[in-house]
Amino acid sequence: MIPIDPDSTLGDIVTAHPAAARVFEHHDLDYCCGGSQTLREACAAQQVDEAVVTAEVAEVSVDDDPVPLTALGLVQLVDHIEATHHAPLWVDLHRLDELLRKLVRVHGERHPELDAVHAAFRSLRITLEPHLRDEERTVFPALRQLAVTASREGTPHGLFEAIDDLADEHELAGATLAQIRELTDGYRVPPDGCASYRACYEGLAELEADLHLHVHKENNVLFPAADRVARRLVQSSR
Repeated sequence: MIPIDPDSTLGDIVTAHPAAARVFEHHDLDYCCGGSQTLREACAAQQVDEAVVTAEVAEVSVDDDPVPLTALGLVQLVDHIEATHHAPLWVDLHRLDELLRKLVRVHGERHPELDAVHAAFRSLRITLEPHLRDEERTVFPALRQLAVTASREGTPHGLFEAIDDLADEHELAGATLAQIRELTDGYRVPPDGCASYRACYEGLAELEADLHLHVHKENNVLFPAADRVARRLVQSSR
């Protein structure tokens, strides 16, 4: 078992021990947008036993990737996030939207809450798809430029203003995910739910967990790494 300091922030713990994300999801501890809380503070706020959570994190952390995210450069981080999170998210947003349409059509009369679930999901999709495009077409290329040509060309214009906007959109997506979780009663399939119902709710739960980790990697690893590179550039130009 790996010792875990309960006075470390949730974000720092998941950065060092990615497997901890599964434990935090289980206990509803927000490590992405709320990653600045310490484990001790978060457990107290959620009325969760700190010793239990710490022990669970220590136990699962033996499965950590031997190459930590903090060892990756900017280009490697961007490539990792695009391949690991962006590519499947594009597919899942379309797939789950279609499943929800089907559930509303087939089960909506008996489960009117499905209309609200679908509306919230559509709101999430409307937020995320332009967000992903902005990252892939503008911010990520700028980060690659910062990493590769920073010493000659400086920080790409408007990069950190765009990053601030992305962080705001992360907050909005997180709030919508929380709304979907509440509307679905924690993704609980009703007794009369069919296989499609189950597949949809399982998919929504998986999307929420993956998006939390995705946002954590951007907010707490990628964006701070970009800031450090830019600061070094400023110092070296003096």
